[in-house]
Amino acid sequence: MGAVASSAAGGGRGRGGDGTALGDLPENCVAEVLLRLDPLEICRMARLSRTFRGAASGDGVWESKLPRNYARLLAIAAAGDGERGQAAGSAPEAEPLPKKELYARLCRRNRFDGGKKEFWLDKGGGGLCMSISSRALSITGIDDRRYWNFIPNDESRFHTVAYLSQIWWFEVRGEVDFFFPEGTYSLFYRVHLGRPFKRLGRRVYSSEHIHGWDIKPVRFQMSTSDGQHVQSKCYLTDPGIWINHHVGDFIVKDSSRPINIRFAMIQIDCTHTKGGLCVDSVVVKPQYLTQKKAPWTYV
Repeated sequence: MGAVASSAAGGGRGRGGDGTALGDLPENCVAEVLLRLDPLEICRMARLSRTFRGAASGDGVWESKLPRNYARLLAIAAAGDGERGQAAGSAPEAEPLPKKELYARLCRRNRFDGGKKEFWLDKGGGGLCMSISSRALSITGIDDRRYWNFIPNDESRFHTVAYLSQIWWFEVRGEVDFFFPEGTYSLFYRVHLGRPFKRLGRRVYSSEHIHGWDIKPVRFQMSTSDGQHVQSKCYLTDPGIWINHHVGDFIVKDSSRPINIRFAMIQIDCTHTKGGLCVDSVVVKPQYLTQKKAPWTYV
């Protein structure tokens, strides 16, 4: 990135002609400042002047915001695009895309595993998030419609959730192999007590089948291929709202190798039935997002 002494709109001098403006700063100095900001702040700073806009588009700035294994993530995203159909003969890129565009590409919804899983970068912090559809989970009794059904739901990223009417043996398991960037991650099951639907444009839910969840707690389990294990349990409460039940956290130290994560949500006490539960997905997100006060929302 060369040093460019372009001036802000309106000139680089003050009214008296002997002042200085932001546009008088060399572009490489501006870039050094931008390296210390998060992606959203960089985009805001780009509005200040032509010099800031040029620095905010530089590869050096955006490469520092990309995960170390971003090339691997782009390959997974490209393979997912191929799964959705080799688009109308789009030609390969003639030359590499700017790093800013690569960052934007990874912030989009990138589906893989036949569209049952997707990942994206958090726009503000650059951390990797993931959502795993209920269709990618191993659910005991899912093939018997007396117990489970897949129903449409526009509050799901995948537009479909698994709904449990009634069952004795409740077990929902899953796993994922992925090249997670280094960092600490939290894993959640996204569930809803009651069957949600809309009436006259308002969101309501049916409590017809809700039972059994106040008798014994649900157990959550998670393990990783590098030996991390965690367990937790809780009673399912608060019908009518989507809740992310925290299973536990795991740490990724090497982004050059895939890590296998196995997880489970279980209530197998066969002394009573349970029902009236929607299972939407399993969510993985960087731990720093869990520490924000605002509730978790999909982006």
